[in-house]
Amino acid sequence: MQKVKDALDTFSEEKGQQKVRRKKSPEDRFKNLKPRDKEYREPTEIAGLYCRVQPNGKKSWQYRYKNAKGKWAWVGLGSYPKIGYLQAREKAEGMSNGDIEVKTQAELNQIKVEEEQALFSHLIYEWLERKKLKWKPETYKKERQSIEKHIIPVFGHRPYNTITSKEWFNFFTQKQLNEHIFNRVEKLISYCSGAYKLAKFKKDILYNPLEGIGEHIDKLASKSMKHVQIYELPEMVSLIRTYSSRPIAIGLELLIHMFPRPGELRNARWEQFNFDEAVWIRPASIMKRNIEHGIPLSKQVIELLKELKEISTESDYLFPSRDNINKPISNLTFNVALNRLGYKGRQNPHGFRHIASTNLNKHFSDKSQVIESALSHLKGGVKGAYDKGAHLEERYELMQWWSDYIKSLLK
Repeated sequence: MQKVKDALDTFSEEKGQQKVRRKKSPEDRFKNLKPRDKEYREPTEIAGLYCRVQPNGKKSWQYRYKNAKGKWAWVGLGSYPKIGYLQAREKAEGMSNGDIEVKTQAELNQIKVEEEQALFSHLIYEWLERKKLKWKPETYKKERQSIEKHIIPVFGHRPYNTITSKEWFNFFTQKQLNEHIFNRVEKLISYCSGAYKLAKFKKDILYNPLEGIGEHIDKLASKSMKHVQIYELPEMVSLIRTYSSRPIAIGLELLIHMFPRPGELRNARWEQFNFDEAVWIRPASIMKRNIEHGIPLSKQVIELLKELKEISTESDYLFPSRDNINKPISNLTFNVALNRLGYKGRQNPHGFRHIASTNLNKHFSDKSQVIESALSHLKGGVKGAYDKGAHLEERYELMQWWSDYIKSLLK
């Protein structure tokens, strides 16, 4: 009998020790909670703190509190066992003492949305979206890529109202000094400033940190406007005529004589040329200002075009791609040709416009409006709009004079 009594005493003692151990490990209580058919909440020793158990066995901590409206609400404190009991208790005690601000998931989601909307990336993309309706698709794609290349990596993650004028100034100045992209910097400044104007209009900010920055940023000639002097033109034309691709050589000469924007010539189609009327009608779709415009054709230009027509493939384009005749040549083709001829850093396709503008204004100082129309620049004021016939008769004389002048230099 004594042995039985001793055994029972030992069993009772071990059972008591197990109870003590359980009391010392409250974590075990929540670890061993079993799922039921319906979700339930197991209370803890901390007022308002519960362990939520779902039918699939997942557990999480929830805290019950009264919100600002005096109504009871729940807020999640994290999943179990990622967040243990002691951590959950610490959070709950902090909330009950007012040390930690209680926010619902909806409130947290709203804060996240507001934080994302405060980023410069969100602002510039919102501004770009508005430009999508005004710009041609290729322009939109090009300028978006430029913004994503130069601006987003540096300022995209920053709240736009925290970026100072000094930061913008230093950034664009360094861009100019290190990359020599003066024209591109001017465009980027315009875009970023436009985004801030949008924010200001929406009353998200009180001032535009880029306002007036253009007065202090160097306005040097863009790399894309590099050009030789007029006295160097004869040697250049001679070299152009030796280029391995005759169609591209003709294209370069056409750029000299007609001085269109390179992209306009690159996308030119034969249907746009009327040899009887001696005019190239450029549709709005290829024009920078989205306005149809005509270029009178000099005798020299017509000769070049007829030669190009004879050696061209069956394509709608004057300068079709080698890989696909239904597409124009790359926007780098003319530039590559000039580089190969030894004019890298000295002459770019767009620079021919500068040569023509400078020298035409020297010889026709009293016909600035005619020259501006020939360059397809918009006039200022209420007469800013032009059509394909603006100053057309005078431009016939102007364009023929320019071609004759170039021819006289080559003698």
